[in-house]
Order: sequence, then C-alpha cells, then structure tokens
Amino acid sequence: MGRPSSSKFTLLMSLVIGCLMAASASNFYQDFDITWGDGRGKIDNNGDVLSLSLDKASGSGFQSKNEYLFGKIDMQLKLVPGNSAGTVTAYYLSSKGSTWDEIDFEFLGNLSGDPYILHTNVFSQGKGNREQQFHLWFDPTADFHTYSILWNPQRIIFSVDGTAIREFKNMESLGVPFPKNQPMRIYSSLWNADDWATRGGLVKTDWTQAPFTASYRNFNANACVWSNGASSCKSNSPSSASTNNAWFSQELDSSSQQRLQWVQKNYMIYNYCTDAKRFPQGLPPECNMS
Repeated sequence: MGRPSSSKFTLLMSLVIGCLMAASASNFYQDFDITWGDGRGKIDNNGDVLSLSLDKASGSGFQSKNEYLFGKIDMQLKLVPGNSAGTVTAYYLSSKGSTWDEIDFEFLGNLSGDPYILHTNVFSQGKGNREQQFHLWFDPTADFHTYSILWNPQRIIFSVDGTAIREFKNMESLGVPFPKNQPMRIYSSLWNADDWATRGGLVKTDWTQAPFTASYRNFNANACVWSNGASSCKSNSPSSASTNNAWFSQELDSSSQQRLQWVQKNYMIYNYCTDAKRFPQGLPPECNMS
C-alpha cells in the first residue's frame, strides 16, 4: 500500500487523535469510589489521575461505580518505584459471594533493581489456582503502561501495552467453569503482603521507604454495564457492526498469537499448567488443550 495523500493522512491522524481523546476522556470522580485508606487514595488533576499510597498504618484501594458483564477494560498504571519489596498492587475484576468470579492482575514488588512479578489468575465459581506469572520487558515504575482485560463469552485476554500475554478460553465443554453470569466491578488496591509477596516472604517491606505510591490514569471501558438486573448491551450480544463492540467477538489473530508466544517463551516465569507436582491427580483439563 502506498503512502496516503497529505489530506488522507491528516484525516487519518485526526481520527487516531480523536480515538485517543475518547479513550482518555474518563474521569475518576465519575467512574470510581475510593473505598478505604483514610485519605491515602487521592484523585488529582480534575479527575485525570488517581494515586494509592501505602504506609505502615494502612494501604488504600478503590472500586468502580459500575458493574460490568463482559467488556474491554484498559487502565494505565505506574507502579511503586525503588525498593517495593513486600508490596502488592492489585488491579482486577471481581464479583461477590462465595462462588465469585475474578480476573486478576497483581504486581508483586521487589528490591531495587530486581524486576516486578506480574501475577495473573482467573477464578470461576470461587475456584482459582490458575496462576501464570511474568516478568515485564520494561521498567513498570518509570512511566505509565496500559494493562488491559478483554472479557467476552469466548475468552479472557490479558494484555500489556496492547501485547497479549495470556489467553483463558471458554472450555465449558470440558467441564471447566467460565465467568459469564456474574457481573463484576473493577477493584484496585495497594497493600502490604510481605508475608508472601517477595521471594515467598523472605524479603520484608522496608518502611523507611514509605509512603509507597502507585498511580493510575486513562481508564477506558468498552463494556456492557450491568444495572438493576439488566445489561446496557441490547440482548447479550452487542452489535458487531459497531467498531466499539468488536471486543465482544474478538480473538487473537496470527500476529497477536505470535507476540503472545514470544512473551510466554521469554518472560513467563510460572505456569500452573506445567506444575505437575502441584496437581498429582493430573493437570486441570484446560491445560491439556493447545
């Protein structure tokens, strides 16, 4: 394909900029409530930036005002810099109750110069134990990066800066429960977990470095909002004619599959599907699928 003419290029760039503006038009005052932390969670810049902090007395957290049943959720995070050992920054979707569903990003802090661990998990009907862990190919404390969850009836895709790192497919046909009936809120928290977070609890939080702070911006949700027992999406399958709803039937194309394989080959450090010692009765059924 040749280079676009200057007028076409200008139009293209205006469309791209328009999309970026739409994606960043979110306002934390409108979309979230800070739920705990006694003032350690703050919204600044007229609602553009949210920060959570942790000190020896308490961490902090927030949750979305809306509940969602399927969607593509994007958030930019800048993690706790320096010696973050013992701290955990959690960013996840979750329903309530004893048979809850949950889709997890957790960022496990580490000593200065050592990489963060990105911990992912999927719970369905109260059962998790589906951990995959990764190092990142950049310093997640130096700048903001986009962490995304795509959740539709066929699959859950975890992505970092647009690169898929994990896919959990709907395999109900194999008897594997899949999150599809329980609306979930978005939650995030920054808390002390030095009993397990860093090297299995060997490295403790250095409180002389407190307060620890993580920052958030550019939240975007293309999603079905659940309210008063009904979805904002007409029926349970929003029209794929709208590009905004392409996520509802989205799957990984071949180039995205290749990038996912690159991440898993080079940056995955734990995969429950290869941990035979943990499952002496046999690996979970979804692990036997390619």
